[in-house]
This record gives sequence, C-alpha cells and structure tokens, in this order.
Amino acid sequence: MTVFVGTSGWQYRDWRGVLYPEGVPQRRWLEEYARRFGAVENNNAFYRLPGRDTFAEWRRRTPDGFVMAVKASRYLTHIKRLKEPEEPVARLMGRAEALGERLGPVLLQLPPTLRADPALLDAVLACFPPEVRVAVEPRHVSWWTEETAALLRARGAALCWADRGSRPVAPLWRTADWAYLRLHEGRARPHPSYGRRALMTWAERLIDTWPDEADVYVFFNNDPGGAAVRNAETFVGLMERRGRMIKVPEVGRAGAETAGQAGRHSSYE
Repeated sequence: MTVFVGTSGWQYRDWRGVLYPEGVPQRRWLEEYARRFGAVENNNAFYRLPGRDTFAEWRRRTPDGFVMAVKASRYLTHIKRLKEPEEPVARLMGRAEALGERLGPVLLQLPPTLRADPALLDAVLACFPPEVRVAVEPRHVSWWTEETAALLRARGAALCWADRGSRPVAPLWRTADWAYLRLHEGRARPHPSYGRRALMTWAERLIDTWPDEADVYVFFNNDPGGAAVRNAETFVGLMERRGRMIKVPEVGRAGAETAGQAGRHSSYE
C-alpha cells in the first residue's frame, strides 16, 4: 500500500510558524510544503480554475514524486450541476494535464442539494481520459444506493470517503482499486483537530479495506490553526508504524532543496 498524505490546499496565513518558518515568503510556500508532504489537494481550482501555465509552474516548483490532486471547478459541479460536461471537463483536463506526472486524482465534490442522478454522473465520468483517476464525493443521501455503487465500480471511480465530526458521512464502499479519504473536521481540541484515536480508526479502516498494492490518498481539510498539518503528520506516523509506505517526493529539484523528511521512506501511501 502506497499512501499519499497531505492537506487540502497550502496557502493559509495561519500556518506560518506551524508549517512555514518565519522569514519564508509566501511565494515559496509550495516548495516548503513539498519538503514535508508528498501530496496536496488543490482546492483553489474549485473556485477559480487556474490557467495551464500556472499548473505547469506548480509542476516546475515541486520535486519528482510529488502528487497534486485537483478539485474540479464548481462551474461543472455547482453551476452546471453536472449537465453538459464535455466542455468543462475538457477545459479542466486541458489545463491540469500540464502537471504531467504530478497530476493525481480529480475530485468531483457534488453540491449537498444535488439529488442522485446516476445517468448524469455517468456522462460526466465518461468525459475523463481513461488514465485519469476520479474520486466522487456526493453529499445528498439519495446517492447511497446500489445503483450509485455499481456505476462507480463500472467506471473505476472511487467513492470519496469523508469524515466530519470524527464520523463517516458517507458509506464506506470500496468502488475502485484505489482509495480517497477527506477529513473535514475533528472533535478534538483545539478545534477542528482530530484526536489520535479517530486517526487510528481511519488508518485501520483503510488497511482493512484495500490490499497492499493499492494507492491511498488522504487529505486533511481542517485547515484552521494548522490542525490539518499536525493531523497529517500524525497520520503519516500511524501508517508508517503499520508498515505502510509513505509516498515522499524526491529531493534535489524544483525547490525542494533539503533532504530533511523527504529522505524518509517507509511503507505508506
């Protein structure tokens, strides 16, 4: 099992002193982030899809082995509400593919008011290139049917496991040969941190559900106060102690100048 652990975004001012040392300018935060974690989930793409040149620049600034998951634009999921997906998906992929080998899964987070429409979702998934992994995070209870599960399995798309309040908010279905987990808000202090027991429970669920050869992506979205950073580092340690390989980028290029933690290799992600 190879585990990719990171946070949902990296440009948070209150992470200075938690992840980013004083004196490191914001324009260097991605390089600093990539010294500590092997993956990041790009949430900004949801609000405003960056240009191809920006994705190419992120590729240049990150080291070999680093992975960037991309949250699909809200234009596709929240404005079009999955209708007429051909152009939005083509535009997304035409830009994000500039990440090259850094491109990780694409996340489709559906609006909480979008009721189940498997045919509509199937048409969206059909627009993605077959080599692109897609994770789907439905948020209306009407999606929790065998029809939805069968559709995701047929397309090789992962049902995004999600947590809020240290509890699953979706069925724990395995619909692909890889996994995607988002942790939004824990119950420990300081809020919105996750406690060690909650993180151990999620680690055990992943290990029990997916085989050793699976890729597993885990992103912490509880960013206030640097909780995501601390929880992600704890989760890395938990998975390492269970013999899973943690995906750590190679160092020596694209701004990851020091070995530090990036020289670490174990069995995670």
